[in-house]
Amino acid sequence: MAISANKLELLQIADAVAREKLIDKEIVIGAMADAIQKAAKSRYGQETNVHADINAKTGEIRLERLMEVVDVVENYDNQIHIDLARADNPEIEVGQFTRETLPPLDFGRIAAQSAKQVIVQKVREAERDKQYDEYKDRVGEIINGTVKRVEYGNVIVDLGRGEGIIRRDELIPRETYRYGERVRAIVYDVRREQRGPQIFLSRTHPQFMAKLFQMEVPEIYDGIIEIKSVARDPGSRAKIAVISSDSSIDPVGACVGMRGSRVQAVVAELQGEKIDIIPWQPDAASFIVNALQPAEVAKVVLDEDAERIEVVVPDEQLSLAIGRRGQNVRLASQLTGWDIDILTEEEESSRRQKEFAERSELFMHALDVDEMVGQLLASEGFSSIEEVAYVDADEVAAIDGFDADTAGEIQTRANEYLERIETENDEKRKALGVEDLLIEIPGMTTAMLVTLGEDGIKTMDDFAGCAVDDLCGWRERKDGETKTFDGLFTPYGTTRAEAEEMIVTARLAEGWIKQEDLDADAEAEATETDEAEVSNAI
Repeated sequence: MAISANKLELLQIADAVAREKLIDKEIVIGAMADAIQKAAKSRYGQETNVHADINAKTGEIRLERLMEVVDVVENYDNQIHIDLARADNPEIEVGQFTRETLPPLDFGRIAAQSAKQVIVQKVREAERDKQYDEYKDRVGEIINGTVKRVEYGNVIVDLGRGEGIIRRDELIPRETYRYGERVRAIVYDVRREQRGPQIFLSRTHPQFMAKLFQMEVPEIYDGIIEIKSVARDPGSRAKIAVISSDSSIDPVGACVGMRGSRVQAVVAELQGEKIDIIPWQPDAASFIVNALQPAEVAKVVLDEDAERIEVVVPDEQLSLAIGRRGQNVRLASQLTGWDIDILTEEEESSRRQKEFAERSELFMHALDVDEMVGQLLASEGFSSIEEVAYVDADEVAAIDGFDADTAGEIQTRANEYLERIETENDEKRKALGVEDLLIEIPGMTTAMLVTLGEDGIKTMDDFAGCAVDDLCGWRERKDGETKTFDGLFTPYGTTRAEAEEMIVTARLAEGWIKQEDLDADAEAEATETDEAEVSNAI
């Protein structure tokens, strides 16, 4: 079958396909050229290097046979000796190609079918690339579509220029969709896959609610009010923290709207999900107290290193603070990024009494004193034998009922106790086979060496291979809950900075790293910090 389309028709076909598929006309012409090239190879042989070119202005098709210029010919189908090539072109060099114009090609039925498949495949690939490029930059946007079909609980959404999927776990619980219904969702991921770009949508993502507020509240869209964080239990309850850069605008009131019109519009879209709008504050304690609303908080105790907070509430407020199935405290934890422990006033009082009794018992046993003296030391805030031993003697003497002689005797007993424990730990350390060099690391104690030995860490090289997480522990956040795992040095209160310094000291001693490398890294980091400060100042 010969080509029936003339040059003008060829360009018209390319133009029509480009318009229909919304892709570049040059891509279509390129696909046609590839198809003609493939058909030409089937005519002249697959080993022949054929190049096809279509003039985008005139529609003229040009076929050429390319031959590589070489010193030694290994393949006569696509290589030519330098001497033969220079007979036609004296300036040609090895590695270049000679071009021989081929006569116009008549397509057979099979060649025409093959060319059609090439064009269809190339156009489909171009279509997929365009679709991917279009939606990959729309991640985080809310888009509207119509339900195309529902498969095994997953909703396939027609987006006009593509298809999106809302997986079953990304739908708000108990909501159902039928064919043709309108649906609104956020694009949270776009992936390039073999069958084409996959556009993943979500109605449960926290940012879906944030974007809905941005659409309903002009102050958020204009940047006057900022959404700092969002926590959701989809279909049930949510918390959103907001702050205003303009002191004259109440961020909570602006999000609620006149008679609740703005927040109700969001609630309606989220199938009745209850929303708590929380004023964000830089002070962690105040922010967490706000986040636990509507419960009232009596007292908070922060542990900034572990990002954990202990919240004490009145007994009658406990169920409100925790919420149904722990919902309120879980959302507050997600919103603030802190682990929150809820205690009643009675539980806190019981715990304090228990700690007081344990400290009193420790002092009685270690210092060989009676119960009254042990309780006096505990009530004055001493929590360890080290504090008693190393504090200024005047502070101990200042306790009611103590004098200078009593204070001196108590501190002597404390030092004797610590020396005895140190000797016992050193003997345990030697029995475990922990080498002496480790005790020279600043901050290392014999108790720590015993812990290391029990874990099989006995040499400087073993310790150099440790990570900070091994010593200080780590935290993992999953499904809105944070789990804490203790490290070897957690009982000793070692900070991550101290642990890192100890590990670096061991690696320097073992020659794993050099001091000049550390100095260079520190200098580079300082330079980056200075540049960042200058950039921010500008």
